[in-house]
Amino acid sequence: MDEAGFIIPVETQASLKKKTAVSRSWILLDQSGEGTILDLDKYAIMRRVHIHARDLRILDPLLSYPSTILGRERAIVLNLEHIKAIITTEEVILRDPLDDNVAPIVKELQRRLPPVNAISQGQGEDETGDENEFPFEFRALEVALEGICVFLDERTRELETAAYPALDELTSKISSRNLDRVRKMKSAMTRLTNRVQKVRDELEQLLDDDDDMADLYLSRKFLGVSSPTSGTDVRNWSPTSPTIGSKISRTSRASATSVNEENDVEELEMLLEAYFMQIEGTLNKLSTLREYIDDTEDYINIQLDNHRNQLIQLELFLCSGTVCLSVYSLVAAIFGMNIPYPWKERHGHLFKWVVILTGVACGSIFLSIMTYARHKGLVGS
Repeated sequence: MDEAGFIIPVETQASLKKKTAVSRSWILLDQSGEGTILDLDKYAIMRRVHIHARDLRILDPLLSYPSTILGRERAIVLNLEHIKAIITTEEVILRDPLDDNVAPIVKELQRRLPPVNAISQGQGEDETGDENEFPFEFRALEVALEGICVFLDERTRELETAAYPALDELTSKISSRNLDRVRKMKSAMTRLTNRVQKVRDELEQLLDDDDDMADLYLSRKFLGVSSPTSGTDVRNWSPTSPTIGSKISRTSRASATSVNEENDVEELEMLLEAYFMQIEGTLNKLSTLREYIDDTEDYINIQLDNHRNQLIQLELFLCSGTVCLSVYSLVAAIFGMNIPYPWKERHGHLFKWVVILTGVACGSIFLSIMTYARHKGLVGS
């Protein structure tokens, strides 16, 4: 029984253990990269990171929510496929750390969350200093974005590796087995495309709204610096904004202190754009694969149409031959009637001429039909 006195319905021990494992499996990673397994329910998590129940519900693996990145007052709620995390200015709380897909994310967070000067030796002073300017929450966010992009790209490469040979085999031999393989791969491609599209749409939505990006600056809000929409000066924050890609020189950082409020989220925008382009590339790969599948289907349909045309031509030949044989049978039936004819007497030598002339007439009718069909384009040349 829980603290509020709610009645827990009677369930099997296996299902109760499963639900408990799902609802209480968390790992906490601090600024030094040290990990601690947490045994907390959702209410304890809500009190710890100061988020609402509706935000925590997004991270529930039993519920189906699209990929989401939410900026709250003291935390970033992150739901990217299997990566379900809550990021604050001092710690990262990650769900299901023992999952096979989440374990690499945990290791990468442990490697990249500590300050750079504590883990990298022998690098230049300027480079280390610039890297340390990257806020904790954005270092964690970058690991999550990189993890989901790499994960989806790997799934795409695996699908490409299996799909292209199967499609080539289908074009060379149309069979039920090959058709079923391609059907399953097309279904898998559709599901993967929808997953990639959801992540892309979420990044695009963030990039289109400066207010949403400003909400992700937890360190700024913690220090009491106003958001870019408040119209106040942001010069105290600009020198410590995150940098992506090539390092910003001291000269460029000095000039950054005089930028206006519209460029206040520029560095975060650069971070999101980098992974937006990566996820866009993955989506382009899937689009190319879809086009290849569509081209293969068109090729298969052309082959089937060609086979149908050949069958129709064969049917035309058979029908024409049947008509000619019907004429021959008609002549034979006339002469085979059991009716006495006076001219049948002493005219037995005419039998062979009747047979020959009837055969020639039937052959002439068949050739006439074929010539007409070829002239009209009903049969191939």
